[in-house]
Amino acid sequence: MYASVGDRLVVHGRVVGQQDHVVEIVEVLGPKGGPPYRVRAENGHETITSPGPDAVVDHRKVGE
Repeated sequence: MYASVGDRLVVHGRVVGQQDHVVEIVEVLGPKGGPPYRVRAENGHETITSPGPDAVVDHRKVGE
């Protein structure tokens, strides 16, 4: 998995009816664009995450 600052991390819902969770990558902490990532949710909450197999990186920047 490769990401850069400004990309979106999309974590797909694991159960029927559960919506995807989308956060903005604000800092890449791993080597060569790899995890872990510092991410920011819409409500401003920030956390560090190492995404699992249910996550994908959307390389369109936030606001596009």
